[in-house]
Amino acid sequence: MTDATVTKKSKNPKAPKLFPDELIDQLLAQVQSKDAESILGESGLAGQLKKQLAERMLAAELSHHLETEAEQGKAGNHRNGTSRKTVLTPNGELTLDIPRDRQATFEPQLVGKYQRRLPGFDDHVISMYARGMSVREIQGHLLELYGLQVSPDLISTVTDEVLADVEQWQQRPLEAMYPIVYFDALRLKIRDEGTVK
Repeated sequence: MTDATVTKKSKNPKAPKLFPDELIDQLLAQVQSKDAESILGESGLAGQLKKQLAERMLAAELSHHLETEAEQGKAGNHRNGTSRKTVLTPNGELTLDIPRDRQATFEPQLVGKYQRRLPGFDDHVISMYARGMSVREIQGHLLELYGLQVSPDLISTVTDEVLADVEQWQQRPLEAMYPIVYFDALRLKIRDEGTVK
């Protein structure tokens, strides 16, 4: 018999930490008030972190673009400040400073030149539409939850993008037999002639 230690596998293994605790402590030390809004809100620590990460990614994209142009022999293009752009995210509005180049040849991939919505926003609208919410209900829901003033036309445009696929799926021919059928029912007791049935 060998002398071995037995280790139990956890049902919920912890995900590896992306950031050391010291870094998190430094970030939290910068926050004046320790309430949820000042840490997790769009104007709080998490919102500022998201903004700075996005802007750093955009700056890296521009650096790569300028290096590629220089390697191809297209000299003379340099950074030319930033332009402010507000985009819609699934969590609300995010104002970014998008870097520019002098010759206006830079087209960012993270947030396209004419893109006003980040990925994920359309998915939220389509999900609400699929659940049977009307355009006005979706508009009210986005305003209530995220403080986003979205026009009914934008919601209609987003839902119209997938409407053809939805209609095609709804009109597909059904199979002769399906192996599993789910039924949903609601059982209520009713009083009939003085007795509950």
